[in-house]
Parts: sequence; C-alpha cells; structure tokens
Amino acid sequence: MTDGKDAAAPAARRRFWDRAEAVAQPEGFAVQLDGRPVRLPGGAALRVASPALATALAAEWQAAGGGAKGGEFTPSDLKLTRIAGTMLERIAPDRQASVAALAGYAAGDLLCYRVRAPALLAERQRQEWDPWLDWLRARHGIALAVTYGVMPVEQPPEALARVRGLLESLSDGVLAALGVAVPALGSLVLGLALVEGRLSAEQATSCATLDERTQMEIWGYDAQQAERLAALGRDVADAVSFLRLVDAKGGESVPPAIDLP
Repeated sequence: MTDGKDAAAPAARRRFWDRAEAVAQPEGFAVQLDGRPVRLPGGAALRVASPALATALAAEWQAAGGGAKGGEFTPSDLKLTRIAGTMLERIAPDRQASVAALAGYAAGDLLCYRVRAPALLAERQRQEWDPWLDWLRARHGIALAVTYGVMPVEQPPEALARVRGLLESLSDGVLAALGVAVPALGSLVLGLALVEGRLSAEQATSCATLDERTQMEIWGYDAQQAERLAALGRDVADAVSFLRLVDAKGGESVPPAIDLP
C-alpha cells in the first residue's frame, strides 16, 4: 500500500465494549454492545429483519479490535455493518437514487466493451463474457449492445428501461449488496448473476478481472495490480455474504451458485 493510501485510511478507534450480541425486538433484530444499541452515523439504531444477518453483524462487532475491550478497530473491520447502514440510511429513504445509480452501469457495462487485439484477450472475452450477456437476454429479456474499443456504445432504450424495472423489483438489502458488488466488478450484468446465484463471488471476480489477469500473463506479474484485484475480490465476497444473510429469514432467497447450462 502506498503512503498516500495509508494517509487516507480511516483512523483507528478503541473498542469500549466487552460483549456484542443480537437481540430480538418487536421491530426486528438489534445489535447491542454491552446492552446499548449500535447506532448508525445518522443516529438510527442498527436493526435488521433477518436474524441471520443480525447474528453476523454482532459477530463482526464482537471480533472488532481483536475481540477484547481496548483493542483498536477501523471501519474495514465492520464491512457487513457498513452495507447494512447503507441499506437502512441511504436506500430505504430514497430507493430511486440507488436504482438510478445502479442502472447507470448498464449503459457502460464492462462486458459490452471488447478488444480486437491481442487475440488471446479478444477470444477470452468472447468465451467468458458472451454467456452472461446471453443469460441476461434469455432470463430477463434485456439485450445489451457490444462494441470494440473505448468509444461509448448507446444501449437500446428498451433494454435500459427493463434494467430499471428489474432493479426496482429488488429489496433494499439486495440493492445495498449490488451497491458494493457492481462498482467493484464494473458490471451490472455480473452483479445480477450474483444476486440470482448464477455466479459465486470468486467466479464473478475472475470474470470481471479477465483483462487485467490476461495482461499480467502477457507482460508479467504486477504486485500492485494483484493487490488491487485481491481487494476487489474481497469487496465482492462481502457483498455476497450480505446477500446470503439479508433475506435469510424467508424473504428473497439467493440460491447457491450453479454453472450455466
């Protein structure tokens, strides 16, 4: 990590609690620290509908700072909590803003921008990316256009309208997870495949980093690039973990990843 990145890293905070636990309440499941509610930046208590998610959130807080009072922790130790906070304080009050932001990725989806050379990369893009565009068309009736080079391609208005309608049908929790996964992947198509269990976090990350991995294969290993890709993979894995937990009480289920037929 560079010095600039270190300087921008959030300051560590000292753990002040002994025990974190999930507590059932009439409004859902809260996370408490020594009996006091965890509060989000906006002031609301951290409370979710899924008992599985609440348990995972409490475990995250219990592990923070090395698991003992006085230990230091940063927001990076509370990844699921950050996604839950986005769900509760940003998406729930204004779903349309999140839908619009995610829909914007369809207009410039990674899978729609191809190269003609080197031939190795062009062929790998065709083999690994075409099946997901085909899946999106067959599953949701959304046909995205493909272009070569970096000049923007204008996507069909009907396709973008269908994308928006699909996103509007998703729960706040799924939108929150997509809000992490889609920017990391650069692809709404891959994000939707994650939501429907068609891809695992590892598979989606591999697909999204095809260009970078192929370039390193051709030109040689790049340690900084490799670390960036690893961080990307961790973000996607966090989003998938949240997906598995947020509707675990019997709402929208996310099936395990399966291979394309």
